Order: sequence, then C-alpha cells, then structure tokens
Amino acid sequence: MHPFRQPLKLARLIDNPTAAQLREMARGEEQTTEFGSPCYVSKVRNRSAKQTYLVEDGITLGVDQQGISLEKATALAAEVHRYLADRGVIRLDRQMGLDANHTYHCRLYITEPYARIPAMWIHSLFAPVDKDKEPDLISIYVPEWPERIIFCHPLAGVTYILGTDYFGECKKSFLRMAMFRTKQKGGLGLHAGSKVLRIRDAAGELKDVGFILFGLSGTGKTTLTIHDHGLTGDERVIIRQDDIVLMDPDGFCAGTEDGFYIKTDGLDKLQKVLYAAALSPNALFENIKVFEGGVIDFFNQELTSNGRGIVLRREVAGSDDSIDLQKAHKLIFITRRNDIVPPLARLNSVQGAAYFMLGESIETSAGDPTKAGQSKREVGTNPFIVGPEAEEGHRLLEILRNNPDMECYLLNTGSVGAREGDAGIKLSIEVSTTLMKEIAKGGIEWTVDPDWGYEVPVSVSGLDIEAIMPRRFYSEEEYQARVEKLRVERREWLAHFPGLAEEIRAAVEKA
Repeated sequence: MHPFRQPLKLARLIDNPTAAQLREMARGEEQTTEFGSPCYVSKVRNRSAKQTYLVEDGITLGVDQQGISLEKATALAAEVHRYLADRGVIRLDRQMGLDANHTYHCRLYITEPYARIPAMWIHSLFAPVDKDKEPDLISIYVPEWPERIIFCHPLAGVTYILGTDYFGECKKSFLRMAMFRTKQKGGLGLHAGSKVLRIRDAAGELKDVGFILFGLSGTGKTTLTIHDHGLTGDERVIIRQDDIVLMDPDGFCAGTEDGFYIKTDGLDKLQKVLYAAALSPNALFENIKVFEGGVIDFFNQELTSNGRGIVLRREVAGSDDSIDLQKAHKLIFITRRNDIVPPLARLNSVQGAAYFMLGESIETSAGDPTKAGQSKREVGTNPFIVGPEAEEGHRLLEILRNNPDMECYLLNTGSVGAREGDAGIKLSIEVSTTLMKEIAKGGIEWTVDPDWGYEVPVSVSGLDIEAIMPRRFYSEEEYQARVEKLRVERREWLAHFPGLAEEIRAAVEKA
C-alpha cells in the first residue's frame, strides 16, 4: 500500500447506502421539483481551481498546475484523519467505465451531513463488481473543513477535498486521476464528448463514423454531442459520452460515466433531447431556482449562472447500452470566435496537435461574465491535466501519426465578420450540425487557406458556405491585421509551454 494511503479509522461508517437511502438522508436539503426530482443548493457553486494542488511526489508539474509539498500534504491528511475519527462517514464505491482495460474502482468517503453529494454521484458511475476490494482511486471529502483546499496525490490515486460542498469537485476528482492513469499507460485522457454518426457515404454504403468533440464552457459541446443532425431512417446518431473519454494508442475511446452532467442555464424545449431527460424524476439538480409547487426555472440566475443537473444516460434519446467509441475517426476542436476563424477548417496531424494545445475560444457569460468576449485558452480544453501540458500535445501527435484514418477539424460555433458595433453573422447550430454531418459523409470540397495552411471548405452539400466565410466581411488590410493579431496571441500561448515540439509551435505561423 502506498504510504499516502493510510486507512481511515472512523467512529461510524455508513457503508454503501442505496440511492434511495442517500436521498432520504439528504431529505432536509431537498427541494422537490414538479417532476419529482430532487434539487439541492450548495454554499460553493463552482470548482475551486485556485485552491487545487498536486502533491509534489514523483511527478513533474505543468505550467498551469499548483504544487503542494509531500510534507505539508501528509500533515494535512493526518489532521483530516484525526477529525474523521470522531465522525460518521459515508463510504460509497462506484466503478468508472465498462471496458476491461479502462475501468477504475472509485471510493468516496464523505462526512454524513453531506449525503446529497454521494446521492448525486451514485448516478454518475456504475455499480462495482466487488465493492470491498482495494479501490484504484480514493477521494476523502470534508465539506465543513475550515479551509478550502483540494489536493491530490497522483501516484497514490488519493484526493482530499476540503472546505467546499460543490458536487463537481467529487466528480472531477476521480476523472482527473483516471486521465492521469490513462496517460501513464500510453494513452490520453480527454475532456471531450463522443458520438457515432451512422451515415450512408457517397457510394451509398452504411458506415459508422466516430466523433469526439472538445470545447470549453459555452461553446456548444454538449449541444453538438447530443444532436441528431437531422438523420432519419437507417441513418442515425448514437451518443456515447458527454464529458471524459480515455483514448488508447489506437484511437479507441473508452467511456467513463453512466450519467450526463449538464449545464442547465437556459435549458428549454428547443434543446429537446436534454430537456426531455431533465424532466425525468430520475434527474438530480444543483443550484437551480425552484419556486413554490416545485416549479423549476432554468433561466433564473439568482443562485448562479452555473446551475447543473445529472441526467441518466439511458434517458437521453440516441444513447444505447455502450459508452465506448470503437474509433475516434474525427476529432472536432470546437471554438467560439467572432471574426476571422472560419466555420470549419481541416487540420493535418501537426496542426491538430497545435489546436489541441491552443484549446481556444472566447469567454462567455456561461464562464466569467466579467470577461465575456475576451480570448480564453485551455490545453485540450481540459483543466484537469496532471503533468507537463506539452506531454499531452506530443502524445496526441503520436496517436494521430500512428492512425492516419483519424482526422482533426476546427469548428467555429461563434460568428464571423464581427467588428466594433457589429456582431457579424451568427453561426447557427444548423450550420455546425450540417458541417459535422458532411464531414462524416465526405460531402465537402476543400482548398488551402493561404494564411494558416489548414484547409477550408469551398463547397458543402446543403449549405451556402461562401456566404459565411470570414474573408468576405473585411478589406484585405483589415483582414490581415486581424490575422496577425490572432497569430501573435497563438504564438505567445504556445510559447508558454516549455519543451513543446517546434513543429507544433510552427503550425500557427504563416503558411
């Protein structure tokens, strides 16, 4: 046993209560919605990224990661253990994933008054084969701790979550560790949705095309992951996952979860798939306004603009009994920009690694309203990376080069042609879903962009692509000025990561 994995000695252990028992334990905090589902309100309403640390023991920190010494972490863990020795603690064991090579036994310990957190988590993962075997990953959660601090020991597979009662910390603590373990095994853990488009190609043959979709908050990742693309008959969409997938060196993407963790802000009937799942009595909600009679208001932001829900995967139309993607044929890097980024670009493998490293968008009101419109970047659109970020780009490039049937695309879900006083033309959901469908069908003609070197569409079946290409909205002088401004931003961001291969850095330079 790893020395950081000291067993807990507890005054009272509540061992693996059922979902019904957990809900009853949390009844005092529940607001019951008109659909019969529970909604809870937490004190902390988003992740505490600035208070999250990695234990500096056998790992190298990435540029944007904070370290805590092994000595300090061990001392704090010992304080927690002493505190829990006099407390009632819930233990809950769940299994992440279904594929034999990508399953992890996850164990949560949490103080008894916070039963609502395991009541939500129990719907996120699967029942373990043997709950009493030694777990792969452990999280010890004390929401009432006087200091807010989250620290994890990657090699031991243990996370301490202290001083916050936000459910997302529980969920992500295990997913962070699983992504790290996947990288240790030669693969790559990805913050991405996954789906299959079953389509007829130009020859009329029915085939399955696997997609994974990356995107920061507010870019439309969930919307595009669950969209049906207007496919009918024997053509259809099959939804796999919405949050984290574990990719092996051959491009197989193992799923992780049994529930979809959705943002509910603005959820309405137009988002028919998620909306229908949210009306189920089996859904669970956090930090959404519930009025008298259980009326739930997805547009009300009195509590937060980060309202969340868990819906069961089996209640999301278009899902089936599998969470795994046999092959990620198409990698879609979703961005939300507003001026010169085209609706779609096809990337070679090096460009794919570069745009993965860029993790690019603009801030939206769904993220930080005070910074709305400003550039925002996160490597792999993944704030849960453990270790040097350059390793992630290098690993993806290695996988892409070893799998020439995998293609990368940049998809803009924002607008084109914007300038001061003019919002430009919005790129609708219909545009994005049509582009993805035609990627799968092979219904796009391409040409090389002279400034960026990636390919852009000149013809798309069922879409007037020329009308929404950004060059037509600017004079050549203004367009080039915007190109250079964006190139400088991208160059500076990539320079942020020591050891990043020069060929990846050069992918954003002049074609």
